[in-house]
Amino acid sequence: MDQAEQLRNIVKQQNKKQRSARVITVTSGKGGVGKSNVSVNLAIQMSRLGKRAVILDADFGLANIEVMLGMRPQYNLADMMFRGKDVKDIICTGPEDIGFISGGSGLREMTNLNKDQILSLVRTMYELDHYADVVIIDTGAGISDTVIELVASSSEVLLVATPEPTSITDAYALLKTLHRHDGFEAGSTFIKMIGNRIQSYEEGKELYLKLNTVVNKFLGMEMEYLGAIPYDEYLPRAVMQQQPVSLAYPDAPSARAMLELAMVLEDEKKEIEPMDTAHGLAGLFTKIFKHQFRSK
Repeated sequence: MDQAEQLRNIVKQQNKKQRSARVITVTSGKGGVGKSNVSVNLAIQMSRLGKRAVILDADFGLANIEVMLGMRPQYNLADMMFRGKDVKDIICTGPEDIGFISGGSGLREMTNLNKDQILSLVRTMYELDHYADVVIIDTGAGISDTVIELVASSSEVLLVATPEPTSITDAYALLKTLHRHDGFEAGSTFIKMIGNRIQSYEEGKELYLKLNTVVNKFLGMEMEYLGAIPYDEYLPRAVMQQQPVSLAYPDAPSARAMLELAMVLEDEKKEIEPMDTAHGLAGLFTKIFKHQFRSK
């Protein structure tokens, strides 16, 4: 029995035993568009809606999430994968009881795992499902191999873009690279765009239509429009205070917009839950590993 078949069997057996956390991957074509702010504030707002939310920071080399939450985790995903730490050891508790996991270099090191490590990691990912209703993965910006691998393996992707021409161009570049990735299955990945730093409702809708038209014409892909976050002077002010705007200024326009986005996502969850194609974090990692096996 090959490794991919073993992974499939593990997923089938575990899915019979327990529920899976919802996994939402947040990405962007370039840095500086507010992706990490979206990840953190969505987690906080979902927690306020009664969901157990956990953020997995997969933005290597940077500590944006740590700075925003004012946290410095002692252990990360790599410690669990290679140094014997348990799931509970690597989850820090942040504001509003959200969980936070630092990716460290763990996801980058996945390409070097042996069979036993892979099977052990997939089993461990099911433990994370026990701790969370929703896991938000904050990817790095751009089109690195790690980012594309994560996005291609995700069933639910939030693409953050601003009206700046460079943001639109880079968002398209990410989707083009994703479309060419042989592990990407368009029918099992739902891409939803969030317009950030928008001046009006009309500008947010126009940004979506502009990008989606090009994506549909040249890539044959479809995106959904999740909503927009207005330009808000309170958001950078909160960042300077090393606090999420949803905590520092809960009535700020951007904070209210984050709550609306969280409520839309929660309403959508009720509609797509019966499909349950993601199977939590374990399902996501299984898809990544299966693609690696095919590539070797």
